[in-house]
Amino acid sequence: MRLSKTGLATLILAIPLLANAARSDDCANAQDQATVNECAGKSFTEADKKLNDAYRQIEGRLKDDAATKKLLVGAQRAWVAFRDAECNFQGGPRDMAGSMYPMVVAGCKEAVTDDRLKDLQGYLNCKEGDASCPVPAQ
Repeated sequence: MRLSKTGLATLILAIPLLANAARSDDCANAQDQATVNECAGKSFTEADKKLNDAYRQIEGRLKDDAATKKLLVGAQRAWVAFRDAECNFQGGPRDMAGSMYPMVVAGCKEAVTDDRLKDLQGYLNCKEGDASCPVPAQ
């Protein structure tokens, strides 16, 4: 079989894509720490995306309430600082943590992010008239 220059270029460009697809399928059966770390990072990224989507929805509902929106921004900034500090603490001193450090920190960030997402989703689903809810019902 003979490949044209275009076919060869396409094949060369497709190899990394196929390798990435195979790696993402390997997360359930990861065989090495590098793959486990990569998968943990991807899992956190997915959780963070869901959190950011919920946050944007809340921002949208607060578009006419600058004071409450400012409180939301402050709370979220403080929460991010807490998340990062807590997960760095859980990971231990980086120079002593070894190859598992990225996995531990990403796993922690995912868990803390999932908890925060539940809080934000709760705000998005408050009942009309709930005085303890800072986000107006839709």
